[in-house]
Amino acid sequence: MTSIVRLAAALGGAALLFTAGAALAQKKYDTGASDTEIKLGMAMPYSGPVSSYGIVGKVNEAYFKMVNDKGGINGRKVKLISYDDQYTPPRTTEVVRKLVEQDEVLAVYGNLGSASNAAIQRYMNAKKVPHLFLGVGADRFNDPKAYPWTTPYMPSYEGEGSLYAKNILKTMPNAKIAVLYQNDDFGKDLLKGLKKGLGDKASMVVAEASFEVADPTVDSQIIKLQSSGADVFVNFATARFAAQAIRKAWDIGWKPKQQYLTYVSAYVKMTLEPAGLEKSKGIMAMAFFKDAAQPRWANDPATQEFLAFMKKYAPNEDVNNAAGVYGYGVAQAMETVLKASGDNLTRENVLKQATTLKNMRTGMLLPGIALNTSATDYFPFNTLQLVQFNGKEFEPMGDSIAVK
Repeated sequence: MTSIVRLAAALGGAALLFTAGAALAQKKYDTGASDTEIKLGMAMPYSGPVSSYGIVGKVNEAYFKMVNDKGGINGRKVKLISYDDQYTPPRTTEVVRKLVEQDEVLAVYGNLGSASNAAIQRYMNAKKVPHLFLGVGADRFNDPKAYPWTTPYMPSYEGEGSLYAKNILKTMPNAKIAVLYQNDDFGKDLLKGLKKGLGDKASMVVAEASFEVADPTVDSQIIKLQSSGADVFVNFATARFAAQAIRKAWDIGWKPKQQYLTYVSAYVKMTLEPAGLEKSKGIMAMAFFKDAAQPRWANDPATQEFLAFMKKYAPNEDVNNAAGVYGYGVAQAMETVLKASGDNLTRENVLKQATTLKNMRTGMLLPGIALNTSATDYFPFNTLQLVQFNGKEFEPMGDSIAVK
């Protein structure tokens, strides 16, 4: 073999090695990902005290069916495995361990509830499995140093509470405030934010009453709050209890000059209809996404697209339940992360993509609101919109407001 032939052979072999190496470098997989599939996990309260939020999981299942019908993500089909956790920490722990250890998912995302997610936070971080876009806004889930694998999807509860405080100080500086709150990170962070926002006027809070998710009603708490003589009622409860509180306050003749409702429960279908629309008139809340059932969005292209999606892929779900819109947004955020991950479907890269979102807009977000995350701040929303219920729908009050 001449030296020229040997050189050509060597170069050819090197080229083949380079090509093979490049191909391998282009595709990286962790457990739950392959050339053809991406496996995701989700725990959702399909039964139990907050089962009305189960639509979030159903919409995510429907969304990824639509994605798969269109060819998947970067040529891969998404397999979403979702189990009922009944909104109870022991059950959440059980089903999430199954998702990670038996189903071997790439990531778990979208789980609802502060207590439920707190129960698995340490486990998910020890396993280094992405625990993303959670239905929580408590500060403990925005801790990149201690829990880098856990990220929230909801805005900061503490930030939300402080915005209500600012509005009260502006509109009723001599108010007496009564607060109902859920006895967990969700309710406590909202209350903390309210007092923080009131600053040296925190004594305006004249009464507080907490409740447990397992409680049958909050009737006794509302009677206690009414007796305080408060003229502002701040309702930091999930939908079922929020509706009970609004209805009970009206029924016993307590009609505060102002009422505030956390964005977690600011749904016409899920909260205000059960409470009574007339009884709910005038309630204020924060919001960050559209309610597809509201007349103001009837001609909005994004709303029409959402309604068409629901009709085709989730025909048995109630389009008037705005929690479905919330679930749609969570699914879009997860889709964006997977698309951005490309062929590098490692858990580390998926986490990186989820924590480097820049002005990510989806059609069902309210004007002026977008997702932004960074390595030091995982909260995706830094603005919210104050809205007020007019008896039919929530109307925006002014421009969107910075949370921090």
